[in-house]
Amino acid sequence: MMYRIIALATALGLITACGTDRGQTQTAEKQELAPAEYVNPLIGASTSTGKAGIYHGLGKTFPGATTPYGLVQVSPNTITGGDNGSGYSYEHTTIEGFAFTQMSGIGWYGDLGNFLVTPTTGTLHTARGKEGVPGSGYRSKYAKEDEKASAGYYAATLSDYGIRAEMTAAPHSGMLRFTFPQNKQSRVQIDLARRVGGTSTRQYVKVVDDHTIKGWMECTPDGGGWGNGDGQARYTVYFYAQFSKPFKKLGAWQADIPKDWKRKREDIESDRYQEQVAKAAVTDSVTELEGDHLGVFAEYETQSDEQILFKSGISFVSMDGAEKNLQKEITGWDFDGLHKQATGLWNNALSAMKVSGGSEEEKHIFYTALYHTMIDPRMFADVDGSFAGGDGKVHQSSEYTRRTIFSGWDVFRSQFPLQSLINPRLVNDMVNSLLSLADERKKSYLERWELLNAYSGCMIGNPALSVIADASAKGIARFDKEKALRYAVQTSNQFGNGDRGYTVEPFGISNTLEYAYTEWCTASFAKSLGKNDIATDFEKRGQSYRNIFDKTNGWFRPKDAQGNWKPWPAKGRMADDYGSVESNPYQQGWFVPHDVPGMVELMGGREKVAADLTGFFEKVPENMMWNGYYNHANEPVHHVPFLFNQIGKPWLTQKWTREICRRAYHNSVEGLVGNEDVGQMSAWYVLAAGGLYQVCPGKNRFEITSPVFGKVTVRLDPAYAKGKEFTIIAHGNSPANVYIQSAKLNGKAYNQCFIDYHDIAAGGTLELTMGPKPNQEFGQ
Repeated sequence: MMYRIIALATALGLITACGTDRGQTQTAEKQELAPAEYVNPLIGASTSTGKAGIYHGLGKTFPGATTPYGLVQVSPNTITGGDNGSGYSYEHTTIEGFAFTQMSGIGWYGDLGNFLVTPTTGTLHTARGKEGVPGSGYRSKYAKEDEKASAGYYAATLSDYGIRAEMTAAPHSGMLRFTFPQNKQSRVQIDLARRVGGTSTRQYVKVVDDHTIKGWMECTPDGGGWGNGDGQARYTVYFYAQFSKPFKKLGAWQADIPKDWKRKREDIESDRYQEQVAKAAVTDSVTELEGDHLGVFAEYETQSDEQILFKSGISFVSMDGAEKNLQKEITGWDFDGLHKQATGLWNNALSAMKVSGGSEEEKHIFYTALYHTMIDPRMFADVDGSFAGGDGKVHQSSEYTRRTIFSGWDVFRSQFPLQSLINPRLVNDMVNSLLSLADERKKSYLERWELLNAYSGCMIGNPALSVIADASAKGIARFDKEKALRYAVQTSNQFGNGDRGYTVEPFGISNTLEYAYTEWCTASFAKSLGKNDIATDFEKRGQSYRNIFDKTNGWFRPKDAQGNWKPWPAKGRMADDYGSVESNPYQQGWFVPHDVPGMVELMGGREKVAADLTGFFEKVPENMMWNGYYNHANEPVHHVPFLFNQIGKPWLTQKWTREICRRAYHNSVEGLVGNEDVGQMSAWYVLAAGGLYQVCPGKNRFEITSPVFGKVTVRLDPAYAKGKEFTIIAHGNSPANVYIQSAKLNGKAYNQCFIDYHDIAAGGTLELTMGPKPNQEFGQ
C-alpha cells in the first residue's frame, strides 16, 4: 500500500511538471496522503485537570516517537510526579528530558518513563529542578512554536541550552539526535533513577568502550510507580547504549538517600528529597557503578551546530537482550533512515483501514485515533522471542508474541473488538500472554489490569473473559481453550456474583452488572466447547443483574450482605459513586450488553427506555466534557448510543454517534474529552466513525450506524478471515445527511441495522444511502 501511495505521489508530481492544472493536482495530493501523514500525536497530550473539569484530566497521551505496538517509546517528559501517567502535558513549559519507555492515556500516577536522556550545557545539574525556577536543575524551557510530533518522530528545542533534540524509534530501540551550540561544556546526561510517578530503586552502569555503556534500572513498588506502588509493578529495564562521539571518560553522580526515607511518589516530589539529589556526589570518571540513585554523563566540547547522536536498545530481560535488540534494529547512525523506516512501519499498520470523504480534520482525527489503538498491548519480548516471565525466569516463545499492558476494564469494550477485525493475531497474543502469566505466577485467576507481569488489581470486573469469549465466538481463537475455560471458571468463582447472586459494596451496582456480563461470557465460551453443565450454571449467573433492580425506584440499586437495599440517595440515580465506580447509577445501569431485551423489560419497555435514553443524551453539555449524563469521557457508557438500534429506533443511534464524533473528538491537544485509556477512547471513534460497533463482545452482532466518511475499507487478515477486505460506502454522506435511508449488502437490499461478524470477515461491500431526515422504516 505504501509503495502504491509513493508511486501515485510521484506520478502526480510528473503530471504537475507537464502543466496539468495545479489546483486539481493539489486536491489529488491531499486525498492521497499516506496514513502516517495524518497522524497528530499531540492529540490528547494533556493532563490538565482544570480544562477537563475533573481530576481524571484529559487524554494523557504521549507525543514521542514509537512504532506499532513497540516496546520503546522515546518521548519528552515534562513532569515526574502527580497523576500524569504519560509523563508529558502540553501546558507545561519545561522538559526534563527524553525517556525510552512511556504509558499512554492512563491515570493512577502512571509508571515507566525510564532511562531519561537530557542534553545540557554549562554547569552540571543532578536534580531535575522546578518548573519556573531557571537554573534549579537540568530541566529546560522549550519553544512551543517549533515543537514537532509525527508518527515515529518528535523534536523540540531546549531553549535554556540552545539544543535541538530529535528522536525516532525502532520496535526495541531508539535514537536521539542532538544539535549543540558552541560550548566547552556540552554533555549528554542520563538520569537512571527517573521513573514516572516515583523512582527506580536500584541502578547499575558499566562502561563497555569509549562510546558504549550498558546497565539496568530496577523498579519496585517501594519506588512508587503504578498506583504509587499499589499497582505492584516490579520490573527491571536493561539498556545497551552508544554515543556517536566517543567520550574520553564517563562521569557519574550518586545521591545519598538516607535508608529510612521512603521513596513513593509524594516522597520523591518533596523539596527535601530533591535537595538531597541536587547535592549528589559527582565523579568525573567511572567504569562500573551500582547504587540506589545514579546518573551518568558524557561531556564534550562542541562546535556550533555540531550533532551528537545517542541510541539504545531496551530490554526487560537482560543487558545482552538490550544489546541484541540494538544490533538487530539500528546498526549505524542514519537517523533520517531510521525515521523513514518508522514512518514506513506506521504506514503499513495504519493501512489496516482506509477512509475517504469527510474533512481533512476528520481524517487527522481518524488516523490519529487508529494510531493510538496501536500503542498497546505492546510487545514485551526481545527480538529473539525471549521475555521475562511472571515467575522471574526468562522464557521464550515462537508460538506467540508476549505482550503487556492490558487495560482490561477499558479495552474490552472497543479496543479488542476493533483488533479482532484488523489485527486478530494481537488478540491471541494477549490471551496467550494472560494465560501464561497466570501459570507463571501460580494464580488461579486472570488479571483484570496487567502491567509488566504485575497483577495490579486495578478497576473492576473480569475483562479477560470478554476477550476470550469474543475470540471464540468469532472463530479466531488460537489459544488453549480448555485452559482458558478453566481459568474463566476459576476467575468467575473467585471474583463474581457467586451464590449470593450480587456483589456488595464497594461498587455494588458496577460489579454486579459487570460480573453478570462476564459470567454470561463464561457460559457462551463453555457452550462452544460442549461443556453444557458449565454453560447452564453460568447462564443463570448471567441473569444476576436482575437481583439488584429495585422496582420501586425503577433502577439498579446496591444491596448489603444481608440482602437489604442500601439507602436511596437524595440525588437518586444521579448520585456519583453510589454503588458505581467512576460513574453514577444512571450511567452504569445501562450495562447489560448480553441481555438488552431483559434489561428493557425491567425498565418498563421500549418506549419508556427510548424516552429515558433520549433525555440521557439531550442533557449532555455541548463540549461533552465530564458530566452526569452520557459521559463519553469514561468507559461505562460507551455502548449506550447503540442501544437505540436494539429498541427499534436506529435513527437515534445514527444521530447520536455522529454527534459524539463531532463534539467529543478534535484535531487538537485537547481533542479527547477524557483519558485515552490505552486505546479505548480512540477505538470507539475508529469503529463508530467507520459505521460499526459491537455492543456485546462475545456476540457476533455489530451495530450499523452512520459513518463519518463516504468510504471505509477494513483490511482483513487472510489467516483468520475468508475475505480480503470489507468496505462500507455511504452514498451522499455529509454533515447534514447523517441518516441511513436504505442499505445493500453485496448488491442485495439489506434492511437490518446490524451485521454479523462472519459477514464482515467474508469480505464484501455494505452500501448505505444517506439523507437529511430519519427513515424510520430502515432497520425495522
